[in-house]
Amino acid sequence: MELRTAASPRDVKHYTTERLREEFLIDDLFKEDIIKLVYSHIDRIITGSAVPVRETLVLTAGDELRAQYFCERRELGVINIGGAGKITVDGRVYPVGHKEGMYIGMGSKDISFASDSAAEPAKFYLNSAPAHMTYPTVLIKPEGTPEDGVVIVKDSNKVELGSLESANHRTICKYILPGQVESCQLEMGMTKLEPGSVWNTMPCHTHDRRMEVYLYFDMPQDALVMHYMGEPTETRHIVMRNEQAVISPSWSIHSGCGTQAYTFIWGMVGENQDFDDMDHCEMTDLL
Repeated sequence: MELRTAASPRDVKHYTTERLREEFLIDDLFKEDIIKLVYSHIDRIITGSAVPVRETLVLTAGDELRAQYFCERRELGVINIGGAGKITVDGRVYPVGHKEGMYIGMGSKDISFASDSAAEPAKFYLNSAPAHMTYPTVLIKPEGTPEDGVVIVKDSNKVELGSLESANHRTICKYILPGQVESCQLEMGMTKLEPGSVWNTMPCHTHDRRMEVYLYFDMPQDALVMHYMGEPTETRHIVMRNEQAVISPSWSIHSGCGTQAYTFIWGMVGENQDFDDMDHCEMTDLL
C-alpha cells in the first residue's frame, strides 16, 4: 500500500509539475492480477484498483492499517469499469457488470475479486473510508429490478446538467449517498459527458467539509484531460490520461477540460454527506 501525506495550499502553490504529480496523481492503476492501493492522509481515504485476470484477488489489510482485515474499521465502495466480474463478500457472490458497483460495510471480513473472462477482465475501482458503524452490503445497478441485496439507482439520483453550448452537457449518476445506499461518510458516483462536451464541474467549487478523488476513463489513449486544482486564486493543472485518478484536498477546486468527451468517477470522504454543500467559485474570481 502506497502512503501519501496531506499537503498545505501554501506549499502547493510553489510545487513544480513533477511534484504536483507525485503528490496528487495516481497513474499506475488497473494492472493485471494486482490490487493497487494508495492511502492518503487527507481524510484517510484509500483509492485503489483490482484487475483479476488469471486468478482471484483477495483484499487484505496489509501492515499499514494495523487491522486483522481490510474492513475491520472501514467501509468500501467499488465500481467496475471493465468486463463482467464477481465480488465475494463473506461467502456471498455478487455478479458485478460493467459500470455496476457495490457498497461493502464495515465488518466484512473476506473480500475477493474475480473476472468472468480473462480476455475481458473486470476492472474494479475502489474507494474506502474509515467507518464508525455497519451499514448493509449491497450491489448497486444503474438500471434493473430491485431484489434482495441489490439497489437500483433512483431516477432522482440521475441528474442531467449543462448544455452543448457551454460544452458541459453531462449526466450525473449517484451510487452511494444518503437515502439510497447508506454509508458512514463515503459517497460515490459517476459523471458521463455527452459527445461535444469537454468541461466537468465548471463553474467550479470547493467543499471544505470533504475531499474528493476523480478517476477519469472512457478516453482513447491519445486523449487527455487538463485537471484544474488549487485554491481559486492559485490554480494549477495536472495532465490526466485514461484510467488515472487525482486526489483533491478539501481546499482545492476540482475541474477538468478534455480533448473530447469522457467519463469520471467521483468519490468523497469527510465531515458531512450533503451533496449540495459546496462553496461555489465565481468565474471572475479564478486566477
